Amino acid sequence: SSVEFNKLRKRLLRLTRQAIEDFSMVKPGQRWLVALSGGKDSYGLLAVLLDLKWRGLLPVDLLACNLDQGQPNFPKHILPDYLDSHGIAHRIEYQDTYSVVTDKLPEGSTYCSLCSRLRRGHLYRIAREEGCSALVLGHHREDILETFFMNLFHGGRLAAMPPKLL
Repeated sequence: SSVEFNKLRKRLLRLTRQAIEDFSMVKPGQRWLVALSGGKDSYGLLAVLLDLKWRGLLPVDLLACNLDQGQPNFPKHILPDYLDSHGIAHRIEYQDTYSVVTDKLPEGSTYCSLCSRLRRGHLYRIAREEGCSALVLGHHREDILETFFMNLFHGGRLAAMPPKLL
């Protein structure tokens, strides 16, 4: 219902604002690159950040960015159409990391580690090119736990997703 949606929205806004303040993430006038995969997590993140910005609670410029990695059957028009229709500043970058990963790794192996490293490298480069001081990703607790266990079971090390500054 709309009441439940509004409660959830208010909670997300409050918790996001609290995290931004608690960790001193904002310096007025900064520019942030918000990575959009096309999934619900990144759409939700962008919506929360735009809402905070609209309310005057996030004094940064936002640039949405989608990295088209050349995956087969990826609907290329959906994100640009959505961003254009909402007047959201964005950059769509094509880098065929999918072919690189499938060429380098044997069939049946886990692509996640190499794919994420390639993707993150391109996103850091784009952030630098666009004058952004932060790369904002829609990762959450489940993603961090999944990465921790993948590193433990597949890499034999205890590691999660460390934050990194540009």
